[in-house]
Amino acid sequence: MGLSEDFDDEPIALSSHALDALKSFYADRDALEAKFEDLLGEAERQEGSSGGRSKKTLSIADFGEDWQESQFWYSDGTARAVAESLLDGADGGSVVAAVSAPSVFVALKNMLAERGDGEPRPRLVLLEHDRRFAVFPEFVFYDCNQPLKLPDRLKGACDRIACDPPFLNEDCQTKEATTVQWLARPQPPDSPSPAARVVLCTGERMGELVTSRLYGSVGGLRTTTFQPEHANKLSNEFCCYTNFECAAWDWRGDDDDDNAGTTA
Repeated sequence: MGLSEDFDDEPIALSSHALDALKSFYADRDALEAKFEDLLGEAERQEGSSGGRSKKTLSIADFGEDWQESQFWYSDGTARAVAESLLDGADGGSVVAAVSAPSVFVALKNMLAERGDGEPRPRLVLLEHDRRFAVFPEFVFYDCNQPLKLPDRLKGACDRIACDPPFLNEDCQTKEATTVQWLARPQPPDSPSPAARVVLCTGERMGELVTSRLYGSVGGLRTTTFQPEHANKLSNEFCCYTNFECAAWDWRGDDDDDNAGTTA
């Protein structure tokens, strides 16, 4: 019997440190799966309850970030600030869409759950590639490589839109911009302001593309003073681009006003 055969017969032994790390990994995985099952049950109860509402606070952390989906969740403060800007002025007939932005969607769900019975409740829609979010009745599967493969009922129907393209390249940014502009409620001919509010959070290096070459049909986007933050810190610098100002941000003065909105 050769030396290699002797080694093949020996059982693999892990150090105590490696065993502890493996146990911790499986414990974390099991805890996350249990949370997800609870969330699924809560979503089913919420959909079947009168009014479709629940007071239970949802957490985006219940969905682990999937780096293959380029998922990096916002901090609670950032998600809530964006959600507040979208809900401001919205009424019961408004449609608020989150495109590739599940953190914002969860914040929107929580904020609407906090409202009293007499307060307006806009309709939400989540456009997302990750099918785990199908636990929510507002989920619509979305693949940015097919930016217009969406239900016809959503065309021109959205009054508020938050978008966070998953990839920092021109192809992805352009396709998601196509989706946003398709979703946005058209601007009335006699109105000086866009009909739909749009919030885009993406990498700073996408700024020139976003502010000068995309989003023309929604009035163009400009860089704001708001600094998006992620729960797990990213090395990429992020900015917030919008077609409106609000309590949470002003427009920065370094955008070229002549460029904004020149290209659809």
